Amino acid sequence: MSILGVVLLLFRALFRSQSQLVLENLALRQQLAILHRKSSRPRLRRADRAFWVSLARVWDQWRSALILVKPETVLRWHRQGFRYFWRWKSRGRPCVSPEVIRLIRRMSRENPLWGAPRIRSELLLLGYDVAEATVAKYRRRILRFNVTAHPTAAWAAQPIVEAFPAEGTEPRYLLRDRDSIYSDWFRHRVPS
Repeated sequence: MSILGVVLLLFRALFRSQSQLVLENLALRQQLAILHRKSSRPRLRRADRAFWVSLARVWDQWRSALILVKPETVLRWHRQGFRYFWRWKSRGRPCVSPEVIRLIRRMSRENPLWGAPRIRSELLLLGYDVAEATVAKYRRRILRFNVTAHPTAAWAAQPIVEAFPAEGTEPRYLLRDRDSIYSDWFRHRVPS
């Protein structure tokens, strides 16, 4: 290493904050501990991986101190840990029996004005403890399904007209983007 390189490293070390030095020292010591393990090719353990994932979250210059693996590897560990966490978290969710699903659909069909909270409360009275999101999931129905390669204003307005056929069932507001199919014809057709 040249004299200029040594001077630059010294200058950088002098003006770096104390917390940055502590984190870099910790990162380098951890890698040394891995290299001193009694094996011909040291393997990183779960604790080592967790160390680097957590260090990457709190220190923005963690890549500069990393020698043993590539930074992409640490990021992959982080993503993998996130997947493991959500797999573990969703593991305890109970399955909904087909009997309850049929009951939800029957209640929805026979009582069209009931929403998910009302159906859930009725299910609780019957002894079935299911989440409101579960009830909403099995109440959905497709009102209209249509695909075209060349949408027009008439094509865009038709599903809205069919979704709210009765007077007074239409929503108060309609949010849309600035696409050219929402022309004057569309704006006059939808309210009627």
